[in-house]
Amino acid sequence: MTRPTSRDVATAAGVSQATVSLVLADKWPGRVSERTATHVRETATRLGYRPNLAARNLRLGTTRTALLVVPALTNEFFARVYTGAARVAAEHGFGVVLYPSPDGTGPARDPFASARAALDGVIASSMAADALDAIGGATLPLVMLDSDPAATTAAHVNLDMADGMRQITEHLLPLGHRRFLHLASAVDSWTFDTRAEALRALLGPHAELRTVRAPLTVDGARTAMETALATPRDRPTAVVCDDDILAAGACKAARRLGLRVPEDLSVTGFDDLALATAVEPELTTVHLPAERVGEQGMTALLTVLEGTTWTAPDIPVHLVVRDSTGPAPTP
Repeated sequence: MTRPTSRDVATAAGVSQATVSLVLADKWPGRVSERTATHVRETATRLGYRPNLAARNLRLGTTRTALLVVPALTNEFFARVYTGAARVAAEHGFGVVLYPSPDGTGPARDPFASARAALDGVIASSMAADALDAIGGATLPLVMLDSDPAATTAAHVNLDMADGMRQITEHLLPLGHRRFLHLASAVDSWTFDTRAEALRALLGPHAELRTVRAPLTVDGARTAMETALATPRDRPTAVVCDDDILAAGACKAARRLGLRVPEDLSVTGFDDLALATAVEPELTTVHLPAERVGEQGMTALLTVLEGTTWTAPDIPVHLVVRDSTGPAPTP
């Protein structure tokens, strides 16, 4: 069977094709009677008529589609970012295409050949701005999430990462901790650099700080921490991790070395993933409202598409204190 057209609907309803277009575009009030509009809609439903969106988009010069570029699908944080973005997009008749980076740090070259023609805009999470050239970042409306606001003139949606580190230090310093280890992500990105700079500035003269980098995996963090904790003389009393995954690896390393968390070693994370309450002890961590990031990212893109400048303060974060932190051990 051939797909019914608007002309078929007009013939079956006994009205003009223009009337069908007005009714199905919801532009009939004041031009067509309510009775006729109802009759046209019922006829379209009975025939199984569906508008040809591809033709409409070609005519209007828009696809109502946004591309959300994320480092990885395996990280719960980015799945929640997508959920928030898709929710706002659906409210405005948009769709969101999710594109993960194959290497976990930036978009691959030429994700699909017709990217520029198939998209109205791009939302890119935790990426270097220059890495977006491959998907038309220079020509498509662009919103950057969790990225350096000074690197591009694109609209930005950022979390207040520095304040997250402030909350961690203001929790640990009163507990007597003075020897800190920063288990930092080995991924080179603005968001992790911001956390490191904030931690250094906040601890300043108050405490000793050593930094160890690790891959963003539990095993990578465990291996790095086993080496860092091997010498009792240099052992920290608190480990501040860039991510809950790293924190889980740090706790695993501590157990393997016979250290108790938090009695011998306090550990903090960042993100507040489901993992934070799945490990034992449960993690003290900074909660990042990922869905709100996605919501604001899509809202920012819609604002840019309307030709309006997007400005918004950084999204607040908050510390969730659980059982992985406690008073510093006595010497």
